[in-house]
Amino acid sequence: MSGVKFKLKKDDIVEVIAGREKGKKGKILALYPDDGMLTVEKLNMLKRHTKPSAQNKQGGIVEKEGQMAISNVLLVCDNDKCGKGVRVKRKKLEDGKRVRVCVKCGEVMDKG
Repeated sequence: MSGVKFKLKKDDIVEVIAGREKGKKGKILALYPDDGMLTVEKLNMLKRHTKPSAQNKQGGIVEKEGQMAISNVLLVCDNDKCGKGVRVKRKKLEDGKRVRVCVKCGEVMDKG
């Protein structure tokens, strides 16, 4: 998987299309391109048992987001017509800038 360019970026809103979190939406917190994984805010929550340490005096059970496969999510289109997970393609604009475009409605996904 090394060297593969993904069409997703940090802080994108995605919809889960497979697994136990199917149908839920969230913001991407981190991407792991070498593994083909990503972390989505408040989805795929895991419980980790921690011992008391210098940083964590109390110890106990900590909940955090787990990784999920990048193939299990789709980027959510901002357009009201789509409003759900859609495939994206890359398009080169007249000024030479490459942007992501919704396959369904043709709207540019990259703002700015």
